[in-house]
Amino acid sequence: MKVEKNKVVVLRYEVETEGKVVGSATAEEPFDYIHGTRTILPKLEEALEGLEAEAEFDCTVAPEDAYGAYDLKKVFDVPKSTFVVDGQLREDLLRVGAYIPLLNSAGEVCQGMVVSVGDETVTMDFNPPMAGKALRFRGQVLGVREATPQELLEGLHGEFLPSEGCGGCGHHGGHGHCHGHGEGHCHEHGEGECCGHGEGHCHEHGEGECCHGHGDGDGCCHS
Repeated sequence: MKVEKNKVVVLRYEVETEGKVVGSATAEEPFDYIHGTRTILPKLEEALEGLEAEAEFDCTVAPEDAYGAYDLKKVFDVPKSTFVVDGQLREDLLRVGAYIPLLNSAGEVCQGMVVSVGDETVTMDFNPPMAGKALRFRGQVLGVREATPQELLEGLHGEFLPSEGCGGCGHHGGHGHCHGHGEGHCHEHGEGECCGHGEGHCHEHGEGECCHGHGDGDGCCHS
Protein backbone atom coordinates (compact mmCIF):
# COMPACT_ATOMS: atom_id res chain seq x y z
CA MET A 1 0.00 0.00 0.00
CA LYS A 2 1.34 3.43 -0.96
CA VAL A 3 1.39 6.67 1.02
CA GLU A 4 -1.52 8.74 -0.28
CA LYS A 5 -4.42 10.86 0.95
CA ASN A 6 -6.33 9.52 3.97
CA LYS A 7 -3.79 6.75 4.64
CA VAL A 8 -2.34 6.35 8.14
CA VAL A 9 1.44 6.52 7.83
CA VAL A 10 3.86 5.35 10.52
CA LEU A 11 7.41 6.74 10.49
CA ARG A 12 10.72 6.55 12.25
CA TYR A 13 12.92 9.56 11.56
CA GLU A 14 15.56 12.00 12.69
CA VAL A 15 15.42 15.71 11.93
CA GLU A 16 18.64 17.72 11.76
CA THR A 17 19.39 21.41 11.52
CA GLU A 18 22.85 22.97 11.34
CA GLY A 19 24.36 19.50 11.72
CA LYS A 20 22.57 18.71 14.99
CA VAL A 21 19.74 16.23 15.61
CA VAL A 22 16.86 18.24 17.07
CA GLY A 23 14.07 15.68 16.97
CA SER A 24 13.40 12.02 16.34
CA ALA A 25 10.90 9.18 16.41
CA THR A 26 12.09 5.59 16.82
CA ALA A 27 10.73 2.28 15.60
CA GLU A 28 9.75 1.55 19.21
CA GLU A 29 8.00 4.94 19.58
CA PRO A 30 7.15 5.95 16.01
CA PHE A 31 5.35 9.01 14.67
CA ASP A 32 2.04 8.45 12.91
CA TYR A 33 -0.26 10.77 11.02
CA ILE A 34 -3.03 10.83 8.41
CA HIS A 35 -1.59 11.73 5.02
CA GLY A 36 -3.15 14.64 3.15
CA THR A 37 -4.56 16.37 6.24
CA ARG A 38 -1.76 18.95 6.66
CA THR A 39 -0.70 17.31 9.91
CA ILE A 40 2.96 17.49 8.89
CA LEU A 41 5.02 20.03 6.95
CA PRO A 42 3.68 20.11 3.36
CA LYS A 43 7.13 19.68 1.75
CA LEU A 44 7.80 16.61 3.89
CA GLU A 45 4.38 15.26 2.96
CA GLU A 46 5.25 15.74 -0.73
CA ALA A 47 8.47 13.76 -0.26
CA LEU A 48 6.56 10.88 1.35
CA GLU A 49 3.82 10.75 -1.30
CA GLY A 50 3.80 7.41 -3.14
CA LEU A 51 6.27 5.62 -0.86
CA GLU A 52 5.50 2.14 0.49
CA ALA A 53 6.26 0.42 3.78
CA GLU A 54 10.01 -0.10 4.41
CA ALA A 55 10.93 2.70 1.96
CA GLU A 56 13.52 5.17 3.25
CA PHE A 57 13.39 8.92 2.76
CA ASP A 58 15.80 11.87 2.95
CA CYS A 59 14.18 15.29 2.62
CA THR A 60 15.48 18.80 3.30
CA VAL A 61 12.85 21.47 3.95
CA ALA A 62 13.91 25.08 3.39
CA PRO A 63 13.16 27.67 6.12
CA GLU A 64 10.40 29.29 4.06
CA ASP A 65 8.68 25.90 3.78
CA ALA A 66 9.18 25.03 7.45
CA TYR A 67 8.77 27.71 10.14
CA GLY A 68 9.61 30.80 8.10
CA ALA A 69 12.29 33.44 8.35
CA TYR A 70 13.44 34.82 11.70
CA ASP A 71 11.42 37.97 12.43
CA LEU A 72 12.92 40.64 14.70
CA LYS A 73 9.45 42.14 15.14
CA LYS A 74 8.55 39.10 17.21
CA VAL A 75 11.13 40.02 19.85
CA PHE A 76 9.80 42.62 22.26
CA ASP A 77 9.41 43.57 25.91
CA VAL A 78 6.60 42.31 28.14
CA PRO A 79 5.84 44.00 31.50
CA LYS A 80 7.06 42.01 34.48
CA SER A 81 3.57 42.38 35.96
CA THR A 82 2.45 39.83 33.35
CA PHE A 83 4.18 37.14 35.41
CA VAL A 84 2.59 37.92 38.78
CA VAL A 85 0.60 35.12 40.43
CA ASP A 86 -1.43 35.85 43.57
CA GLY A 87 0.54 39.02 44.10
CA GLN A 88 3.93 37.30 43.76
CA LEU A 89 6.32 37.60 40.81
CA ARG A 90 7.01 34.12 39.45
CA GLU A 91 10.76 34.56 39.18
CA ASP A 92 11.16 30.80 38.79
CA LEU A 93 9.55 31.15 35.33
CA LEU A 94 11.83 33.99 34.27
CA ARG A 95 14.94 32.04 33.32
CA VAL A 96 16.86 33.08 30.21
CA GLY A 97 16.22 30.43 27.54
CA ALA A 98 13.01 29.18 29.16
CA TYR A 99 9.85 28.91 27.06
CA ILE A 100 6.63 30.32 28.50
CA PRO A 101 3.20 29.98 26.81
CA LEU A 102 1.15 33.18 26.58
CA LEU A 103 -2.25 33.89 25.06
CA ASN A 104 -2.90 36.59 22.48
CA SER A 105 -6.14 38.54 22.04
CA ALA A 106 -7.53 35.78 19.79
CA GLY A 107 -7.09 33.21 22.56
CA GLU A 108 -4.25 31.47 20.72
CA VAL A 109 -1.22 30.09 22.51
CA CYS A 110 2.10 31.83 21.74
CA GLN A 111 5.26 30.10 22.88
CA GLY A 112 7.80 32.74 23.92
CA MET A 113 11.43 32.35 24.96
CA VAL A 114 12.88 34.53 27.70
CA VAL A 115 15.77 36.51 26.18
CA SER A 116 16.58 38.77 29.13
CA VAL A 117 15.05 39.96 32.38
CA GLY A 118 15.17 43.64 33.29
CA ASP A 119 13.96 45.65 36.27
CA GLU A 120 10.52 46.37 34.81
CA THR A 121 10.24 44.26 31.66
CA VAL A 122 11.07 40.84 30.25
CA THR A 123 12.36 40.59 26.67
CA MET A 124 10.58 37.70 24.93
CA ASP A 125 11.21 36.05 21.57
CA PHE A 126 8.04 34.67 19.95
CA ASN A 127 9.71 33.25 16.85
CA PRO A 128 9.32 29.47 16.47
CA PRO A 129 12.50 27.75 17.73
CA MET A 130 13.25 26.51 14.20
CA ALA A 131 12.55 29.85 12.46
CA GLY A 132 15.14 30.65 9.79
CA LYS A 133 16.51 27.10 9.77
CA ALA A 134 16.47 24.38 7.12
CA LEU A 135 15.33 20.98 8.41
CA ARG A 136 16.62 17.67 7.08
CA PHE A 137 14.38 14.66 7.68
CA ARG A 138 15.84 11.17 7.29
CA GLY A 139 14.01 7.99 8.13
CA GLN A 140 11.82 5.12 7.02
CA VAL A 141 8.16 4.42 6.40
CA LEU A 142 7.28 1.66 8.86
CA GLY A 143 3.69 1.10 7.80
CA VAL A 144 0.76 2.35 5.72
CA ARG A 145 -2.92 1.52 6.23
CA GLU A 146 -6.38 2.90 5.55
CA ALA A 147 -7.68 5.42 8.10
CA THR A 148 -10.99 4.54 9.73
CA PRO A 149 -13.99 6.90 9.37
CA GLN A 150 -13.62 7.86 13.04
CA GLU A 151 -9.92 8.64 12.59
CA LEU A 152 -10.70 10.82 9.58
CA LEU A 153 -13.25 12.71 11.67
CA GLU A 154 -11.34 12.99 14.96
CA GLY A 155 -7.69 12.37 14.05
CA LEU A 156 -5.47 9.55 15.28
CA HIS A 157 -5.07 11.22 18.66
CA GLY A 158 -8.05 13.56 18.68
CA GLU A 159 -6.05 16.33 16.99
CA PHE A 160 -8.98 17.30 14.74
CA LEU A 161 -11.27 17.88 17.72
CA PRO A 162 -11.59 21.33 19.35
CA SER A 163 -9.27 21.71 22.32
CA GLU A 164 -10.78 23.61 25.22
CA GLY A 165 -9.00 26.89 25.92
CA CYS A 166 -6.54 26.62 23.04
CA GLY A 167 -8.38 28.36 20.24
CA GLY A 168 -9.47 25.05 18.72
CA CYS A 169 -6.04 23.59 18.11
CA GLY A 170 -5.40 19.96 18.91
CA HIS A 171 -2.72 17.89 20.52
CA HIS A 172 -0.83 15.44 18.37
CA GLY A 173 1.92 13.20 19.63
CA GLY A 174 5.22 14.62 20.84
CA HIS A 175 7.02 15.34 17.60
CA GLY A 176 6.60 19.05 17.03
CA HIS A 177 8.99 19.21 14.07
CA CYS A 178 6.62 17.11 12.01
CA HIS A 179 3.67 19.28 12.98
CA GLY A 180 2.38 21.13 9.96
CA HIS A 181 0.98 24.17 11.74
CA GLY A 182 4.14 25.38 13.48
CA GLU A 183 4.62 26.49 17.04
CA GLY A 184 2.81 29.74 16.37
CA HIS A 185 -0.55 27.99 16.09
CA CYS A 186 -0.84 24.60 17.77
CA HIS A 187 1.47 23.47 20.54
CA GLU A 188 2.21 20.45 22.60
CA HIS A 189 0.98 20.98 26.18
CA GLY A 190 2.87 18.88 28.66
CA GLU A 191 3.81 19.40 32.27
CA GLY A 192 4.74 23.00 32.90
CA GLU A 193 2.58 24.33 30.05
CA CYS A 194 -1.10 25.18 29.73
CA CYS A 195 -3.62 27.49 28.17
CA GLY A 196 -4.40 30.34 30.53
CA HIS A 197 -7.26 32.72 31.18
CA GLY A 198 -7.51 36.24 32.48
CA GLU A 199 -5.86 39.46 31.39
CA GLY A 200 -2.28 40.50 31.91
CA HIS A 201 -1.31 38.13 34.67
CA CYS A 202 -0.47 34.50 35.40
CA HIS A 203 -2.78 31.84 36.79
CA GLU A 204 -2.13 28.50 38.41
CA HIS A 205 -3.42 25.49 36.46
CA GLY A 206 -2.59 22.25 38.22
CA GLU A 207 0.92 21.09 37.40
CA GLY A 208 1.52 23.81 34.80
CA GLU A 209 1.55 27.56 34.65
CA CYS A 210 0.51 29.95 31.93
CA CYS A 211 0.73 33.67 31.44
CA HIS A 212 -1.69 35.77 29.43
CA GLY A 213 -0.39 38.71 27.41
CA HIS A 214 -2.11 41.22 25.14
CA GLY A 215 -2.23 40.42 21.45
CA ASP A 216 -2.74 42.17 18.14
CA GLY A 217 -4.35 39.23 16.36
CA ASP A 218 -1.33 38.30 14.26
CA GLY A 219 -0.37 35.26 16.31
CA CYS A 220 2.11 37.16 18.50
CA CYS A 221 1.65 38.37 22.06
CA HIS A 222 2.28 42.02 22.76
CA SER A 223 2.20 43.97 25.95
